[in-house]
Amino acid sequence: MPTSSASTTDSAKSASGGVQSLERAFDLLERMADAGGEVGLSELSAGSGLPLPTIHRLMRTLVACGYVRQQPNRRYALGPRLIRLGESASRLLGTWARPYLARLVEETGETANMALLDGDEIVYVAQVPSKHSMRMFTEVGRRVLPHSTGVGKALLAATPDAEVRALLGRTGMPAATEKTITTPDGFLAALADVRRLGYAVDDNEQEIGVRCLAVSVPDSPTAAAISISGPAGRVTEDATERIVPVLQEIARELSEALATQNPA
Repeated sequence: MPTSSASTTDSAKSASGGVQSLERAFDLLERMADAGGEVGLSELSAGSGLPLPTIHRLMRTLVACGYVRQQPNRRYALGPRLIRLGESASRLLGTWARPYLARLVEETGETANMALLDGDEIVYVAQVPSKHSMRMFTEVGRRVLPHSTGVGKALLAATPDAEVRALLGRTGMPAATEKTITTPDGFLAALADVRRLGYAVDDNEQEIGVRCLAVSVPDSPTAAAISISGPAGRVTEDATERIVPVLQEIARELSEALATQNPA
């Protein structure tokens, strides 16, 4: 019996009501990103459970669209067209975060920032400045190495030690100040403190006279952290006890907002 067009359309739908081929394609892209950006078909098949012919068909489409490229060694890598999408998404993420950062400034009095982990670097995607005449300023779009920042520690705290060591091996650990952590063991110890305390500190490590407190945004669609930064004379140990709960609360609220940005 011939298959009707209606039943053909239904068979292409996933159990969640979406388009199955789209869901599979995005799943493959995310698996490629998790694997470092380059994989072979057999690796994708083993990880996704999809048959090789299906993966090959999806990858051909992604290559034709520029979202994936095939390397000379026949492996597949994330394509350059994703860069534009990622940059636009980062800007939107910063826009969505600004009201929460503004609240953070109101409740703490210090400059509030949002940062993402982009490859091996930290990139700042949003900032709301303090109203104090003496305040910190970090240009949106600025990139820094994670080992000397509070947001870097917050973002890497859940990463396995071996992956952190590999990242530090690629970036090096140059000293921004005499207080910068410059050894992998020292940085891993700092990450253990973040996991124990629930927040990260940059204590004059990026810039002398400046202290930052940071927390990760739980369940963010991409690894994200928010922080406050201010003069060390204001961001004291006593101030830390008051500020950290506010940071954690706003991070949770931001997480919930990001989870509901796309209506069902």
